[in-house]
Amino acid sequence: MSVVRDLILQADDQLRYPTSGELRAMVNYLSGGERRLSVVRVLTANEKKIVDEAAKQLFARKPDYVAPGGNAYGQKQRAQCLRDYSWYLRLVTYGVLAGSTEQIQAIGLVGAREMYNSLGVPMPGMVEAMRTMKEAAIGLLNTEDAALAGPYFDFLIQGMQTST
Repeated sequence: MSVVRDLILQADDQLRYPTSGELRAMVNYLSGGERRLSVVRVLTANEKKIVDEAAKQLFARKPDYVAPGGNAYGQKQRAQCLRDYSWYLRLVTYGVLAGSTEQIQAIGLVGAREMYNSLGVPMPGMVEAMRTMKEAAIGLLNTEDAALAGPYFDFLIQGMQTST
């Protein structure tokens, strides 16, 4: 769930105290807390803006998605897509806060892969949607904060690519 928890559990499983390297990793994680919170505040405060921009970019690149027969055709289907984008953005913020991709993996990739496959939603479209969401989100962050958030988006994108 978090770097600190993971390191402590790892040491405990091995019946030892955390190593000096693990302790340094904990200190680094804890000292970056304010920055992680700042990134999460920007992402959560701009959720609608990020989701709307991501959808605008995606549907401009892939107009067939909103054309008759497309997975985002119609008010209801489009609203469901935007809801999913918000959900994934929230998972990315959890990752940034925890300093871990564990929840993105467990909730965002494993469960979603099964859901999208059962609904017939093409994973390449979701991959492209996550890329546009990353672009929209990163555009609101300074360079340092973008470098912090980017890997969590990348983890999500990579995980979706491997399920296609």
